[in-house]
Amino acid sequence: MKGESSWVSHFVDDNKDFDSFSEVDDEGTKDNSPVVSVDVLLPDDLLERILAYLPIASIFRAGCVCKRWYEIVNSRRFLWNISPLTPQKPWYFMFTSSDEASGYAYDTVSRKWYGIELPYMIKTSRWFIASSCGLVCFMDKDSRSELYVCNLITKCCIRLIEPPGLRFCDYSALSIAVDRVSANYTVSVVKSRQVPENYFQWDLSIHTYDSVTMTWTATVSEMLTGWRGGDESVICNGVLYFLIYATGSFQENRHGLVSYDLSTRSPVRNLLTRGFISVPCSLTCGRLMNLNGTLVMVGGIGKQDRQDIITGIGIWILENTKQWREVARMPHRFFQGFGELDDVFASSGTDDLVYIQSYGAPALLVFDLQKNQWKWSQKCPVSKRFPLQLFSGFCFEPRLDISP
Repeated sequence: MKGESSWVSHFVDDNKDFDSFSEVDDEGTKDNSPVVSVDVLLPDDLLERILAYLPIASIFRAGCVCKRWYEIVNSRRFLWNISPLTPQKPWYFMFTSSDEASGYAYDTVSRKWYGIELPYMIKTSRWFIASSCGLVCFMDKDSRSELYVCNLITKCCIRLIEPPGLRFCDYSALSIAVDRVSANYTVSVVKSRQVPENYFQWDLSIHTYDSVTMTWTATVSEMLTGWRGGDESVICNGVLYFLIYATGSFQENRHGLVSYDLSTRSPVRNLLTRGFISVPCSLTCGRLMNLNGTLVMVGGIGKQDRQDIITGIGIWILENTKQWREVARMPHRFFQGFGELDDVFASSGTDDLVYIQSYGAPALLVFDLQKNQWKWSQKCPVSKRFPLQLFSGFCFEPRLDISP
């Protein structure tokens, strides 16, 4: 379903600090000779190719220059040809509050925040959210019966059929993977439900949606003892990874990681035996993400004697399917202010960027995996309205050429 207005009209620049200028000659005086606009001399197809090399944020502004440019950047041909020309750095969307679906998206290229409207059916921030290659998947946390796949830039959005059995579960982990060549996608939901009157045993099942067949399948259904599922998962190179959490004190760590090959068609048993991966250290919490085909974990590092108290934040990548390698640890000057509780931050990423956001403040920290560099974003327009206000967000690729 698409909105009636164009995608350009949905974009709001909350940093209107553009400089006006006029041409000046070598002697410092203004040149008042007649000027012929270059775009008047250019045919549409050539102008289209020039505009296609602009960053997404600049394309938004270009659509406001004149009627001709507006029609070009809103044409179907332009939308389908732009993204392969110019790779776009991921943006981070921060909700303004937990009760509203409004918020701002941060662009690391322009270092600016932009107001973006979410699809009309997303009325609060209380949704499970996952993204891949320009598409964002939403699943409501209340009934778990509403699932949407959307392009936040073009506002194109569809509702998926309801997956079977998800309404009756205690924990759900959502993930999506988009094939960059075919644009087909897979949505996965890991469902975990406590066995009645038994905290140590949990029923776990994996449900996957195929955009080609438009159907759900459940290939895993088994009972875990001493572990339960949670709300953290990601798909990387066709493999689903999800965190599990200890339900008793007899486990060495509070967390574990499970891998499951989504190409497996037949039912799988003994999932923990086949796909269990130990976490790199004692963690208070963990966030999973796919960065250029590499599984990355951002985790809160727990104290040795108190695993519920965070002492730092580390970043690890998974190598050879089982071994973790630490690639960065947040410097103390950045870590100050995150708090000491076990679950104090949100984190997501794509490409080479990892975003880390404190739940307690609208501050956003960016780590560039390629440059091994930490940097605060520009100050977000969101302000804290009361002491216990919590903030959340998610990362997505701004693309114009893909539709669900």
